[in-house]
Amino acid sequence: MAKPRAWQKMLSGRRLDLLDPTPMDIEIGDIAHGLAFVARWNGQTLGDFAYSVAEHSLLVEDIFRRIAPGAPPKWQLAALLHDAPEYVIGDMISPVKNAVGPGYDEMDQRLSAAIHIRFGLPAVLPVSIKKQIKKADKVSAWMEATQIAGFDTAEADRFFGRPDPALMEGLQIRLRPPLDARADFTARTDALLERMT
Repeated sequence: MAKPRAWQKMLSGRRLDLLDPTPMDIEIGDIAHGLAFVARWNGQTLGDFAYSVAEHSLLVEDIFRRIAPGAPPKWQLAALLHDAPEYVIGDMISPVKNAVGPGYDEMDQRLSAAIHIRFGLPAVLPVSIKKQIKKADKVSAWMEATQIAGFDTAEADRFFGRPDPALMEGLQIRLRPPLDARADFTARTDALLERMT
């Protein structure tokens, strides 16, 4: 009996093995394209466009820079790429992740490690950086929940914690065509990679 296929062919032509990903099979164009077409909140958001993981990632990186203003470009890139594995495994809401169990987390960690290595980051991020990125992610989730996902403030506070208003000052959730989010995600990645060299 033949083994089931565990790889996906990317638009770049790469074949990414989901069970054993290698850094050489990862391209930023594939990540940016995939994330721009993956909807957060299972698409259950207000507006004429889905709120993409690419757009979310740009917001998280912006908030991360407010949390850690002196962070070098490599940690800013880590924040931008915090959900990068979702370009192939999708964005599962927390209740689904809990139901799927540890298999999802293991696949996510393998993909994250390969992505990090591909772009000059450590396979596993330092705990302090992961905590700061997670904090930025929760601020973003609170903003998304209250602005486009139908949560009232008390409900968002209960699930995500009340964020420091200074971290959100001047920021707004943007709903726009996927190709716009893809272009901005790619440009931001390129700018950070250039600053890392």
